[in-house]
Amino acid sequence: MTHANFPMTDGAARLLADRDARLPTNGIARRTASGATWLATFLLCTGATAQEVDLSDLASLEFHKTQGEWTSHQGSPGLRVTEPADERNNEEDKLVIIDVPFTDGAIEVELSGEPAPGAAGGARGFVGVAFHVQPGGEAFEAFYIRPTNGRAEDQLRRNHSTQYIAFPDYPWHRLREETPGMYEAYSDLVPGEWTRYRVEVEGERARLYLHGNEQPTLLVNDLRLAGQGGAIALWIGPGTVAHFRNLSVMPD
Repeated sequence: MTHANFPMTDGAARLLADRDARLPTNGIARRTASGATWLATFLLCTGATAQEVDLSDLASLEFHKTQGEWTSHQGSPGLRVTEPADERNNEEDKLVIIDVPFTDGAIEVELSGEPAPGAAGGARGFVGVAFHVQPGGEAFEAFYIRPTNGRAEDQLRRNHSTQYIAFPDYPWHRLREETPGMYEAYSDLVPGEWTRYRVEVEGERARLYLHGNEQPTLLVNDLRLAGQGGAIALWIGPGTVAHFRNLSVMPD
């Protein structure tokens, strides 16, 4: 999905013109303000309805090898997701499945991830969102981040800050071995801090946007489950303490 491909209403055109005229001239401030108007523009252009998901309603969530509680993180309420004791530090993907049908469209959330106390040395605070999730988590695609890599004193680790995967056939290590650098990218990340996250999906293409930036951090043009409807899910990797808030889904 690209922002320019949607049929534009008169209201959307006016919004875009007004936005460009009013944005700050400072580069960082301009990008931040512009990112903040994207959701309104998307809704006006497409007529889509944003579905806000109540993450505090734990009974509506399917915890798949995860456990959760509604709590506070950095002074803000959110859903805390961790591994149960019998699932800690194994290499299996862990999900909180949300029964929202999704094939193409956009998903926005704020999330944070950090290594859990006592986590193995390879823990990176893995956290992200899965889509095209099949029943029981048998298959899905996901974009996730490795927060401890974002400011590592090792350029190679920084290059692995973000990741696309397609479970079960294309885990991160297969993609890295067969197509080095194709499904990973750098982003400035800090463990435990809230990060604005948005993924857009259209057919075989997906884009990951972080921090409200207009340009994507990671591009994928060959989604393995393209066109397959499914649910969405919050995703964590081994040895992670994650938090999520402000989840919205905009199906196309």
